Amino acid sequence: MSSTGILILMFAGLTAFLLTGLPVAFVLGGLSVLFTVLFWDQSALIILVLQIFDTMRSEALLAIPLYIFMAVILQKSGIIEDLYRAMELWFGRIRGGLAIGTVVICVVMAAMTGVVGAAVTAMGILALPEMLRRGYDARLATGTICASGTLGILIPPSILTIVYSVTAQVSIGKMLIAGIVPGILLASLYIAYIVVVSWLRPQLVPDVADVPRASMMEKLRSLRTLVLPTLIIVMVLGSIFFGIATPTEAAAVGVFGAALAAATRRHLTWATLSESSLVTLKATAMILWITIGAKAYVAIFTGLGGADALLGTIQSLEVSPYLVLAVMMLILVFLGTVLDEIGIILLTVPVFLPVVRFLGFDEIWFGVLYALTIQMGYISPPFGYTLFYIKSTLPKEIGMGMVYRGILPFFLLQVVGLLICVAFPQIATFLPALMSN
Repeated sequence: MSSTGILILMFAGLTAFLLTGLPVAFVLGGLSVLFTVLFWDQSALIILVLQIFDTMRSEALLAIPLYIFMAVILQKSGIIEDLYRAMELWFGRIRGGLAIGTVVICVVMAAMTGVVGAAVTAMGILALPEMLRRGYDARLATGTICASGTLGILIPPSILTIVYSVTAQVSIGKMLIAGIVPGILLASLYIAYIVVVSWLRPQLVPDVADVPRASMMEKLRSLRTLVLPTLIIVMVLGSIFFGIATPTEAAAVGVFGAALAAATRRHLTWATLSESSLVTLKATAMILWITIGAKAYVAIFTGLGGADALLGTIQSLEVSPYLVLAVMMLILVFLGTVLDEIGIILLTVPVFLPVVRFLGFDEIWFGVLYALTIQMGYISPPFGYTLFYIKSTLPKEIGMGMVYRGILPFFLLQVVGLLICVAFPQIATFLPALMSN
């Protein structure tokens, strides 16, 4: 069979088996074995074994369980609840203030943990009931939480960014730092939208005249809750930016900071450590199984000539490089609605990167665009992951149709953010260029 035929057959087989609902890792691994035996040679199965050992020996991947462990400890330390109460004091008397404060809290959570599920679930439990009680439109409330919760995909420390960097073989530190400004750009777009909507359509947000006024002393005292999160963020990102520690070492520093934060709040108990370790073990095992399956699949795909066939097809096209880039972005948005972000990266980066290099695009910049498009997939109806995260926190009177309508304006804002980063690559590249090597 020709390389083009194998390319089509492998993608068709992958799509068909994923639609059955089978676990991604085992679909990838099983297809890798099947295609190796059918179209290559049984002795080539050694490639699958080598991919397993390569994954097990990866020092860069060690950062993943460390960041997950840090995120779980912080989630159980009570810091998020304190941050939300402080946000209420500072933003409660501004029209749309609770929605604006929710975006700010999600930015802080993203910089502390980088875990999307934690941010969306926490804000669904803390912010959503309070916003609805005060009279916020359900579409604005749910859209704000779903979109802002995905900032952890872009703002470091992001598990997605680490996996992308390892797969693309680019600097993890530079890739992490590259997401800061685009992440803040997206958050700023969300806040600007909330401000404009609150002004143009005041019926969507409550009147703040009846909200109790907090004294300046109360507001200043509430800022104490920012000390530990700020310390953790500076310890992790500062050590990476200034070249003091590698991303993996910075992850260990972050775990120490999270443990310190939990200890000062008397939440560093044996039960907390035990439960956090178990959650970390489950999440890491899932990621590594997907990593092994995807690396095996891509290795067989490349070995059978699929990657060369795809690159040759693109080289023969007489179209603008940005049109090819747009097609890749659309594929990623679609995949984001049906696959988790780790699976998307491991499947598509080895296929897309040769194309990106051929077109002359910067790999760090492309990585940021990659994260932005996966964010879009995360909130895209009907299967975006954040929509299911928030579903578990919705009151009975709010259906998923309301959530779908609420997320649409924020999806369009993410498109705007993506276009801005495409038009001005320096947004993603200027901070990495300043880093200490």
